[in-house]
Amino acid sequence: MKLPLSVSFRGMSSSEWIETDIRKRVVKLEEYCRDIMSCRVTVDIPHRHHRGGNRFSLRIDLMVPGEEIAVSRGANLHGSKKDLSEHEWVKQFDVEGMRKDLRLVIREAFDVARRRLQDYARKSRLAIKTHQEVPRGRVVRWTPAGRSGVIETRDGREIYFHQNSVIGAGLSRLRTGADVTFVEEQGDKGPQASTVNVLRPRRPDRLAS
Repeated sequence: MKLPLSVSFRGMSSSEWIETDIRKRVVKLEEYCRDIMSCRVTVDIPHRHHRGGNRFSLRIDLMVPGEEIAVSRGANLHGSKKDLSEHEWVKQFDVEGMRKDLRLVIREAFDVARRRLQDYARKSRLAIKTHQEVPRGRVVRWTPAGRSGVIETRDGREIYFHQNSVIGAGLSRLRTGADVTFVEEQGDKGPQASTVNVLRPRRPDRLAS
């Protein structure tokens, strides 16, 4: 795991099994989103005299480009431990029932974090795709008999295409000098256009009467 990760504990001593579980789950998050810049996880178990804090909670803070993803999950303390004194409650924190409850909170929190990262990744891919300019060029050679031609790109490269790559009714408008958009791929003999869309000529504006 390369991303910066901090795990902190409040109201309790650090726990090796909790931290190990968290670190494994953070590694899994990286599989769903490679853009995570940092991750901070806080495990909080308030003191017993905080009557409203009869809970433990987990908070995950993830930094990704342009956004912060925060997830919080909590659970009531295991029922059989609520009637214990604070000393007994802290002493028996590591019993199996408490571990089971806390593992559930950790799992649920990371499930939510995963879904939010997946949503973020989908939005990022869509934004990149939307802002990518569709390659455009001009047909500089077209040989109907040979059913092939050459497109000159805006940066001066020449790309071969076959008439079968022309989509829709574009073949009827295809001629030397036609403006096109295209999808480039690498062929056996170099770059070629796998898809060619022949653009309609721009109509001249009508003169005002």
